[in-house]
Amino acid sequence: MRSARWFAPDDLRSSGHRSRTMQMGYAPEEWAGKPVIAILNTWSDANPCHAHFKHRVEDVKRGILQAGGFPLELPALSLSESYVKPTTMLYRNMLAMEAEELLRSHPVDGAVLMGGCDKTTPGLVMGALSMGLPMIYLPAGPMLRGNFRGEYLGSGSDAWKFWDERRVGAISEKEWVEVEAGIARSYGHCMTMGTASTMTAIAEALGLTLPGASSIPAADSNHIRMSSAVGRRIVEMVWEDLVPAKIVTAAAVGNAVTVAMATGCSTNAVVHLIAMARRAGVDLTLDDLDMAGRTTPVLANIRPTGKTYLMEDFYYAGGLRALMVKLASKLDLSALTVSGVTLGETLEGAKCYNDDVIRSLDNPVYYEGSLAVVKGNLAPTGAVIKPAACDPRFHKHQGPALVFDSYPEMKAAVDDENLDITPDHVMVLRGAGPHGGPGMPEWGMLPIPKALLKQGHRDMLRLSDARMSGTSYGACILHVSPESHVGGPLALLKNGDIVRLDLEARRIDMLVDEDELQRRREAWVKPPEKFGRGYGWMFARHVAQADTGCDFDFLETGFGPTPGEPDIY
Repeated sequence: MRSARWFAPDDLRSSGHRSRTMQMGYAPEEWAGKPVIAILNTWSDANPCHAHFKHRVEDVKRGILQAGGFPLELPALSLSESYVKPTTMLYRNMLAMEAEELLRSHPVDGAVLMGGCDKTTPGLVMGALSMGLPMIYLPAGPMLRGNFRGEYLGSGSDAWKFWDERRVGAISEKEWVEVEAGIARSYGHCMTMGTASTMTAIAEALGLTLPGASSIPAADSNHIRMSSAVGRRIVEMVWEDLVPAKIVTAAAVGNAVTVAMATGCSTNAVVHLIAMARRAGVDLTLDDLDMAGRTTPVLANIRPTGKTYLMEDFYYAGGLRALMVKLASKLDLSALTVSGVTLGETLEGAKCYNDDVIRSLDNPVYYEGSLAVVKGNLAPTGAVIKPAACDPRFHKHQGPALVFDSYPEMKAAVDDENLDITPDHVMVLRGAGPHGGPGMPEWGMLPIPKALLKQGHRDMLRLSDARMSGTSYGACILHVSPESHVGGPLALLKNGDIVRLDLEARRIDMLVDEDELQRRREAWVKPPEKFGRGYGWMFARHVAQADTGCDFDFLETGFGPTPGEPDIY
């Protein structure tokens, strides 16, 4: 075992390792000859989605000990969507680097990855894929349904809805406080099909979790039992040498893409799926995702794509295993999973208990997939839209652009009741991509201007190089690439230019002739750099654009160490 390099030799350095382990109160028989399992725990006091991880880590340790392993908890960066500014996306790659280096630098043979809040799933998985040790993912699980005066609330989705009503005076301050208190009433990540639920479902579809693990609510006692089962299974995986390279194959990535589309996934799935696939040596592209979106219907009737149900309902209906059974004809059931058996074998016995929550292929929520990729002279390498979550009248639309170059500028304008805007306008926020944000913040769900809200409008076409929360909805075209900060065509758009979307043709264009665009290119001046030092300085020099996953250029490698690289650890 790898850990034996630290503990087994009869030399002074290994003696020091043994001595310091005994310093912590462990006897040699507790670790000698046993798999040492790292538990990467993203708990923190600033991450409500992971509040229970302080206790779940003990359940994982119990399982590891039961199976004859030796657990080592290693705290990892906790990326809380609720608090981290300007965006956790700025730090996803930092978590990926930390996960890889924690596993490389410590005497461990395998790893349990504890995550769930949006960027923790891709960050942990990316790092562990690159390290290549046996690993298994433990999802945090969704929180319980929210409640406001007897009405179920979905985190994020209903916050946007009720905030618009408060802006126009339809609900009082007292009612708004009740919404705040009721919308997130247990630990766990968002209980809508937002980015967190999307990414944990993707981890399961990749074969990286125990069967059904991604659907269990955080507060359910089944989550405790699943946690200890994860601890037992990772010890077995070490003895089996079941490394990620055997699991995360092109077939597994294809399954993850198909499942993502069928769940009504977050638009954020695009950048994370591409980044994870590329770490595994699978060249997933935006075109691949769009093709899957054209042929995979949405089966999960969960908000924000669905109208009624939340993740708790999804779990009671049979969870992701039930959805994958209905989707089986579109999956590669021979793909291997962390359970040591194929995906098809893990689905045996799975049933759906509510056909309205988890629809069939012939009765979907939406006949195409959750996401569509559009290209054109505004987004030469692509942009993303969630057609099922916006008003169909915007699928083919054109109107004049109203352009904002900063979030504060945009925020001031949308609260101006005298703003000169019509429902046909296309609102644009630029300078919010990977470089411009910095980190591509979730600013893409631009608020509907108060002037339009008072007229009864609740949706309009919006365009940005930013992302939006997976709990969001509406006619938003996001991830415009290349971004404006690096001179992408979005930087050339002016107020009043006509923007045209043709979703069926997968086109997004500004109706400006090429000669005029060339004059604007020549006049364009690159904005100043955002950082002069530190991690941000490194980020700006190495982050890729959204269409290729926003990973660092020096980390896009396959599994394990570079061939020929000396093992200095």
